Amino acid sequence: MSLSEAKRQESRKPLVAMRGITKRFGDFRANDGIDLDIHAGEAHALLGENGAGKSTLVKILYGLLEASSGSISLEGEDISFASPEAARAAGIGMVFQHFSLFDNLTVAENIALVLPKNEGMEDIAARIDTLTRRYGLQLDPKREVWTLSAGERQRIEIARCLLQNPKLIILDEPTSVLTPQEAETLFATLEILRLEGRAILYISHKLEEVRRLCERATVLRAGKVVASCNPRAESVRSLAAMMVGTHLVDVRAKPHDGLGIERLIVSHLSMPAQDMHGVALKDISLSVRGGEVFGIAGIAGNGQDELFASLSGEILARQASAVQIDGISVGREGINPRRQYGAAFVPEERNGHAAAPDFSLSENLILSRHAMGDVTQGWTIDQVNATTIMRDIVEKFDVRMSGLDPAARTLSGGNLQKFLVGREVSREPIVLVLNQPTWGVDAAASADIRQRLIDLARQGAAVLVISQDLDELFEMTDRIAVIHHGRLTTPRLTRDTTREEIGLLMGGAGVTQESFAHAH
Repeated sequence: MSLSEAKRQESRKPLVAMRGITKRFGDFRANDGIDLDIHAGEAHALLGENGAGKSTLVKILYGLLEASSGSISLEGEDISFASPEAARAAGIGMVFQHFSLFDNLTVAENIALVLPKNEGMEDIAARIDTLTRRYGLQLDPKREVWTLSAGERQRIEIARCLLQNPKLIILDEPTSVLTPQEAETLFATLEILRLEGRAILYISHKLEEVRRLCERATVLRAGKVVASCNPRAESVRSLAAMMVGTHLVDVRAKPHDGLGIERLIVSHLSMPAQDMHGVALKDISLSVRGGEVFGIAGIAGNGQDELFASLSGEILARQASAVQIDGISVGREGINPRRQYGAAFVPEERNGHAAAPDFSLSENLILSRHAMGDVTQGWTIDQVNATTIMRDIVEKFDVRMSGLDPAARTLSGGNLQKFLVGREVSREPIVLVLNQPTWGVDAAASADIRQRLIDLARQGAAVLVISQDLDELFEMTDRIAVIHHGRLTTPRLTRDTTREEIGLLMGGAGVTQESFAHAH
């Protein structure tokens, strides 16, 4: 064999080779004999529904879990990581979907936490400055994290990863909190990294991004590899079909029979920040009519949580008239009275806010409906009826679970979200407010949830969706507004605007005092 041929053979060897990876949790196999090769200089997508085994597989690769059986090699050498620290030392870095940063520390201080203790802050700041110029990360080492946007926070996570000189970078849903413009900046950075010879393992439910960025994809379903392909040679629909095992049903916005009355009205709602890192709401006004899906876009941390809490009754307004449901002023009422007036709510955080993780599904149903009378008789819980309603939701919303009435924490993210949305939609509310309704949910479950919300609106409900996912908002809403630094822009007809225009407003570009107006 010639020297050049030997080099070509060497270049075809994978950087990382996973062979027969199996992970058991009791009798359940989260990963079942998975083979995966990742080559230097490639962007490789890992696709699958929620619960398909993606998270388990990358946790094994990153040292967070130990495989039950199988082997992993890095550059031809067998490896087994006892911890993420060991994985990082070997050249494997990971940027998680949920950031692990300390708000009160600076950029440099957050980065210093994962670096050797003998490095001084001046040296770290100098290294950050070098990364900024090399990769276009645009970070100020002295800024405190609580003052930064979601995109800037993500750059810190990427910088922390790069300062450890990784050979492989794993990214989990990296654009889920970014504006279109911030996503473009990220894509440019990833292309530089790939051209340097670093491997990228890219996990995302945004299949258009996968087609753009990745030259290879491995698809998991029920813990097994079911397909490998070049995503650029596939369509979004064909990739989704590989993931779910069937053709994806299109979300269809049914035509209006004409909008109904204003069912949700918010009038001059102002609210001080609830803590030092909270966002004050500033003179927010909007109205949502029966038959309408109204979308609110925005980068995380611009007042979405505070607005949801004000609409749900977790935080009370100064004036009762600030929030009205079907003409009734409820601004000074709590959650249960608002539910009794016909409103329903689905918060962003599934486990801990929307559901009690260790409670069963029927118990979680009781927690949200005890004031409604359908699962209680006086002071007595009607467990039989609660179980019947729970099972009806599970059947109608295709919630996949183990056991007859499992704990909420045992469900995958997508299945728990389908249950939580079903719990509220099945009440047939006249007002439904949701915060990030398909956050981290796979394509099939997202399409199902979005269709349910459109159908509910067309039956006469007013549906308000707070979301960072512009694809979601443009697919299902009739009108859209942007929340930025606690203010709401004038709503626009969704069909008359573009993602780029909304993305600019999300980032604050072009936002002036005239951009904000009372919406009814």
